[in-house]
Amino acid sequence: MFMIPRKNEFDLLEDMFDDPFFTRRENKLMSTDIEEKDDSYVIDIDLPGYSKENIKIKVEDGYLTVNAKTSSSNDENKKGRYVRKERYFGECSRSFYVGEEIETEDVKAKFKDGILELVVPKKEEKKELKEAKYVQIDE
Repeated sequence: MFMIPRKNEFDLLEDMFDDPFFTRRENKLMSTDIEEKDDSYVIDIDLPGYSKENIKIKVEDGYLTVNAKTSSSNDENKKGRYVRKERYFGECSRSFYVGEEIETEDVKAKFKDGILELVVPKKEEKKELKEAKYVQIDE
């Protein structure tokens, strides 16, 4: 009979592979849903643990960029040590191409329960009509 070893509560190998070096933790940050409506796009971004004051949104060169930062609590007064620390502290950002026609004033933002909701209107591209050019046919 083959016995499968029971998983230890603190498995060194598993803990090693849970390290951000191996797991690409940034994929877990700023999880985003984008919904297309008739006249706009609604972008929902998960930002749990962030405060509204530490979230910056800008539109520049056709890109909507969201920057968010959070800092860890002051751990100097604690007498214990962490056995495992998974919460993220630091700064992260995400950019979306929204087009050259969108201005910062066009974007509406709400932040509630750790979710940032952005509403970006759809705008027609300003296209210059060019004079039609024809290819000349040689004899």
